Amino acid sequence: MRRTLLTDMVADPRTRGKGRPGTVFWFTGLAGSGKTTLARAFLNALHGSGREAILLDGDSLREVFADDLGYTREERLILARRYARLCKLLSLQGFDVICSTISLFHEVHDWNRANFPAYREILVSAHRDVLLQRDQKGLYSQATSGLVSNIVGVDLTPELPLEPDVVLDNSGSESPDAVAQVLMTRLNIEPIGDPT
Repeated sequence: MRRTLLTDMVADPRTRGKGRPGTVFWFTGLAGSGKTTLARAFLNALHGSGREAILLDGDSLREVFADDLGYTREERLILARRYARLCKLLSLQGFDVICSTISLFHEVHDWNRANFPAYREILVSAHRDVLLQRDQKGLYSQATSGLVSNIVGVDLTPELPLEPDVVLDNSGSESPDAVAQVLMTRLNIEPIGDPT
């Protein structure tokens, strides 16, 4: 008799709580690329398709997990690993998990692919002038002026995913809901009806 491996299990929200894992959707990109906005729109799209999904946002996660950490590369890497382990914990309980985080480390991306039974990596990009225009927290302007340091994309080199499942150009020509629908299509996510 063929053994069933964890990687053979299909992520289906109708099986939550029955031993089947959910999918982890890892939204990554530079500050200001629109990760959180698109992740929220994608969460709504998943809910609309009948799936149970959870959104984990990097800023909110930092409030929970980073009392002991700053913003150096090493500290950011520690934090990214904590996010990844939380995603695994939730996905193994059957939830689809959307994680919106900078976390631009190849070793984290590799760990995710090796440890999540179902994993989709989404790189959110935007032109540099758009990033500077969106600079809501003033990170880029302060870094350029020398007021802050350890900003990814300024004095910390980002390690962009080598093989993302989807690259989204989020320079602002389409609404977040429209981009979320494009993502649903590109990831082949179909609506599910009532379980029978």
